[in-house]
Amino acid sequence: MPLSFFANSRLVRSLASLGAAAGLALAAVSAAAQVPVKLVLNWKYEGPQAWFFVAQDKGYFKAEGLDVEIDQGEGSAASIPKVAAGAYQAGFGDLNALVDLASKRPADAPVAVYMLYNTPPFTLVVKEGSPIKTPKDLEGKTIGGPANDGALKLFPAFARIAKVDASKVSITNMAPNLREQMLTRGQIDAAFGYVTTVSFSAKAMGLDPAKDLRFIRYGDHGMDLYSNAVFFSRVFARDNPKAVQGFVKALNRAVKEVIADPDMGIDYVMKREPLLKREVEKEKLLATLRNDMSHPEVARIGLGDVDDARLKKSIDIVVDANQLPRTPAPAEVFDRSFLPARAERPSKTLN
Repeated sequence: MPLSFFANSRLVRSLASLGAAAGLALAAVSAAAQVPVKLVLNWKYEGPQAWFFVAQDKGYFKAEGLDVEIDQGEGSAASIPKVAAGAYQAGFGDLNALVDLASKRPADAPVAVYMLYNTPPFTLVVKEGSPIKTPKDLEGKTIGGPANDGALKLFPAFARIAKVDASKVSITNMAPNLREQMLTRGQIDAAFGYVTTVSFSAKAMGLDPAKDLRFIRYGDHGMDLYSNAVFFSRVFARDNPKAVQGFVKALNRAVKEVIADPDMGIDYVMKREPLLKREVEKEKLLATLRNDMSHPEVARIGLGDVDDARLKKSIDIVVDANQLPRTPAPAEVFDRSFLPARAERPSKTLN
């Protein structure tokens, strides 16, 4: 064969080797460029978390250079200390528990970057025939709730505002799956919880929450507080601002898609946890959009943001009611600099 053949063959092999090496190098660079983010949720996998799964499984986080790992949570208040301790970079949980930590340990407290539950879901629930008609009727009674329940954590604030003598109220803890059982059996007089969570737990027991239960909502008694938000470690947000901005951008994209097509969102929930009941999780998602994410301010400032005056009042309520050592500034608690532009965020949450 002509020498040129061997020369060309060697050239092809050399180019192929260089191409393979370049591909491996690019893959290594791409992998290295993915910023790892561990996210802890507020609770076990369920319908109202659909946007997190959509953002992950459809590659929206990855497109922003993020390698996101999502873990189940143990309560809306429990995710804050996990992020503060460094076990996670991000979390989804109760803003009021974050205020509490920001007052006591400002250097450790995470910072919220995207508000989801802008309508207070906190409630006390009693049986329909209960003699408890007003907050004052709670005196001399026993209220139960999981230790990390957001409504339980806020009860001192609620008691002060509603003029309930908290020293006359007994509080007991139980596993979350026993709350509604203990209430219906009369083992407790009232229960702490979120309206949507308690309603669906009651339905699973064969109860009709609209007929068998009554809800004393914190928001109806002067506590127009924000609730669950996405937050990041203060150190991580400082050192990785583009990663936080990318996370919020990806999440906001997924939120808009789930609002437009809840069934699609539930598809991704079911992929994450196939043993769930699809229709129940869809109901939960729609109830959350309706009850917890539809504050009138959304039309004005867009989902994800907060009203500064309302946030300041919320912080003041929590600080005063719990006799906290200092009052955090709104900017310590919520940082809107990571939000997408107003036009890119939803103006309504129900179609």
